[in-house]
Amino acid sequence: MNRAIFLLAVLCQAFSCQPITDSQRLFSIAVNRVQHLHLLAQRLFSGFENSLQTEEQRQLNKIFLQDFCNSDYIISPIDKHETQRSSVLKLLSISYRLVESWELPSRLLPGGSGIPPKLVELKTGILLLIRANQDAAEIFTDSSSLQLAPFGNYYQNVGADESSRQNYELLACFKKDMHKVETYLTVAKCRLSPEANCTL
Repeated sequence: MNRAIFLLAVLCQAFSCQPITDSQRLFSIAVNRVQHLHLLAQRLFSGFENSLQTEEQRQLNKIFLQDFCNSDYIISPIDKHETQRSSVLKLLSISYRLVESWELPSRLLPGGSGIPPKLVELKTGILLLIRANQDAAEIFTDSSSLQLAPFGNYYQNVGADESSRQNYELLACFKKDMHKVETYLTVAKCRLSPEANCTL
């Protein structure tokens, strides 16, 4: 049922039918999509961790804590208080950029072959929500040209000894970013219900 509503919304946007008036329903679909992706990311990461030796896992975790994810260049709220103070439009815009930043790297996620189409679907849904809340042109004027660096050193000379580290980093970053998007979309959705308590 949710898929049918989502596809109808996408078709409506493509063929310029009446504006979408049920933002709450679109938000519910987007939140469900990102929750599914976050759970999938957690499952892939846990599976990968379980395949490692304990010492190797400890070393990789220590190295990862010193590294940055590609998406760390996308400015986002630093804590829950800033998240709660951010506007719906800002949360949607950040979510859009986070999802977009994974379009290419998601193809390299170990065991995640079905993820890229899900990301495209989520990105389309978020764009519909942005357009329903304000003209998208106004949102992307300053930072749409933001070019993300290649994902760590993932595209550079992947050697056998480095593949475990890079897979670990890729999965850990994907899990972290899907958690962020889930949080931002959940808070933005909550704002549409004035009687709701949107505390994190």
